[in-house]
Amino acid sequence: RVQLAESGGGSVQPGGSLRLACKLSGDTYNVDCMGWFRRAPGKEREGVAAIDSTDSREYLDSVKGRFTISQDRAKNTLYLEMNSLTPEDTAMYYCAASTRIAVVSTDERWYDHWGQGTQVTVSS
Repeated sequence: RVQLAESGGGSVQPGGSLRLACKLSGDTYNVDCMGWFRRAPGKEREGVAAIDSTDSREYLDSVKGRFTISQDRAKNTLYLEMNSLTPEDTAMYYCAASTRIAVVSTDERWYDHWGQGTQVTVSS
């Protein structure tokens, strides 16, 4: 019922920046919260950032001050600006949407729609 498509991933050197985008389509009118998650090889998926309808935001501790999540609801688009990237940020990044909660959360249990992911690689 809700489709998400990520873009903007790629390869960057340490200290570089990337801006990811996620476009939502389908039955988006019940989407309350959106978030970014990532999965690195050999690691489990973790919540990176989330944003709710009031623009309240939540971040993974390791990305605070470096990443910024934002949304353009008129365009059904979610963004993640990533600065000061390190090799530890290398992962598949997924956007997700929740129709179940209105309070911002990076707990993936609350998210019921997921994109296919976009690869971010940080290396020298």
